[in-house]
Amino acid sequence: MRSSHPRSAAVAALVATALATGLLAGSADAAEGAVSADPIRIHDIQGTTRISPLNGKQVTDVEGIVTGVRTYGSRGFWIQDPDADDNDATSEGVFVFTNSVPTVAAGDAVKVSGTVGEYIPGGLTSGNQSVTQISKPTVTVVSSGNALPEATAINEYTVPAEYAPAGDPAAAGSINGLALEPSRYALDLYESLEGMNVKIGTSRVVGATDPYSELWVTVKGWENTAKRGGTIYGSYESQNTGRLQIQQLAPLAQQPFPVANVGDKLTGTTEGPLDFNQFGGYTLVARTLGTVKAGTLAPEKTKPQVEQELAVATYNVENLDPTDPQEKFDALAKAVVENLAAPDILALEEIQDDNGAKNDGTVSAEQTLAKFTAAISAAGGPAYQWRTVNPEDKKDGGEPGGNIRQVFLYNPARVSFTERAPGDAVTATGVAKVNGKAALTHSPGRVDPANPAWADSRKPLAGEFVFRGKTVFVIANHFGSKGGDEGLTSHHQPPVRSSEAKRLQQAQAVNGFVKQILAEDKNANVLVLGDINDFEFSATTDALADGGALYPAIKSLPKAERYSYVYQGNAQVLDQILTSPAIKKFTYDSVHINAEFAAQNSDHDPQVIRFRP
Repeated sequence: MRSSHPRSAAVAALVATALATGLLAGSADAAEGAVSADPIRIHDIQGTTRISPLNGKQVTDVEGIVTGVRTYGSRGFWIQDPDADDNDATSEGVFVFTNSVPTVAAGDAVKVSGTVGEYIPGGLTSGNQSVTQISKPTVTVVSSGNALPEATAINEYTVPAEYAPAGDPAAAGSINGLALEPSRYALDLYESLEGMNVKIGTSRVVGATDPYSELWVTVKGWENTAKRGGTIYGSYESQNTGRLQIQQLAPLAQQPFPVANVGDKLTGTTEGPLDFNQFGGYTLVARTLGTVKAGTLAPEKTKPQVEQELAVATYNVENLDPTDPQEKFDALAKAVVENLAAPDILALEEIQDDNGAKNDGTVSAEQTLAKFTAAISAAGGPAYQWRTVNPEDKKDGGEPGGNIRQVFLYNPARVSFTERAPGDAVTATGVAKVNGKAALTHSPGRVDPANPAWADSRKPLAGEFVFRGKTVFVIANHFGSKGGDEGLTSHHQPPVRSSEAKRLQQAQAVNGFVKQILAEDKNANVLVLGDINDFEFSATTDALADGGALYPAIKSLPKAERYSYVYQGNAQVLDQILTSPAIKKFTYDSVHINAEFAAQNSDHDPQVIRFRP
């Protein structure tokens, strides 16, 4: 409990009345009038919900100590009232948005007059929570060199186990109007500390340093721990409450941001204001940044297949095109040979056309593939051949002009490709019976390309292979992205995941095609693989597996090893390989070579399956 302030009960009662009547911003007149004899304090501005009871109102001479100054991006500074009230739900800190480089310094005691507002990073449609701030400020420095208010500790003891309250059905699932319960919900705790000086102790890194000079830690070292040091996102209810984004206040030119990988430690004390931003939500913007202590994490290497085993892999190579530096081709090629042990069949996602993002109608990817396969050979790998179907220009989404598509690479010394009237971008491959066995009408061919589910999205690529006399059907996918989904810190709880509707339709289309193959031959060897862009516990994956047609092979791994991607400190599954019932015994490996590392060749980890058809 924070120290007492005599006005807290009166203000809390006024705010509660405003909330009960649903007035929020409109209640500010009543609130101001009732307490006009006393100056407005920061906790009066913050109130006991996510929306200030003084939203839209002018405030005068709000006192506080400057705890941090930001001279880049959203320029401004944070102030905190050292004389806290006795209500843990009301923050004692607030951001002052100056729009220009502030002229104050940490330790200044100031009086701020301006307009209280709720700024939504990412805009109203993002679903993000708002940041309570004072804008268009007039600032008076009263004194300098003051001690900063003591930082509030965020740790495994202070962060609740439950992530967020359920949204109010009467407010379209929003939690904005709900009274904060910081001892019950993690999001409420963080909101109750918005703008305040906070600190963490030595914490494990669960999201590597990214190109924007951010990293993620967890203050709960035991929470859903991944085998290699991350934090597993294993269900929609496993949001992982201990995750926190870390940035620094110092400009990069003045202080380089540390490079950290998953499993490293951010040691010592990291202290600064608690912000909320568009890309990750609650963020400790460090005035004092701890020291990174490197761990021992190294890129994994999968076991090579034995002679009788077929090894099939999937790898999203992140917009590969000939304009990329040779180093990227070489690094990806080395990974195929050394980390993936040169699989017999490799399904690639995000192969771009021959001039990449140049938007000039080019759709061929022959140069991209020639350059990549040459790099693989130079790295000591097999002389892979490739099969693909060029997309229609600008019809498959992705980077404008890039025309990404899926491609099969295969090692002709181990596998043969069955060519059957190769299809084009708009021709659907079907299933026929040839010599009493299932066969594709077009190989390579696209699965159901006219289905609206694939509008502005990558169409599945199907191919027929033969290994040691046995036919294997491989369907390479790159489902619609999660773009447009709300973040876990959304003011809607649960967050709106609008992108799922399209992936569900895509999964149903692929499942239906697999069932056509199995109807002709229930013992057919079918692999559905690629960047599914969805979790192993999602409705998308359930739709792919519907009727027992497929099994998500990543579920054969222990939960602590189920991930192919790290997003906002959550290690999660996006890339998958699913097997038909005939593939009963297999070895599955999510080969962790990118997602956990600051230095990446792609943001995805490849997946490999080995089995005997």
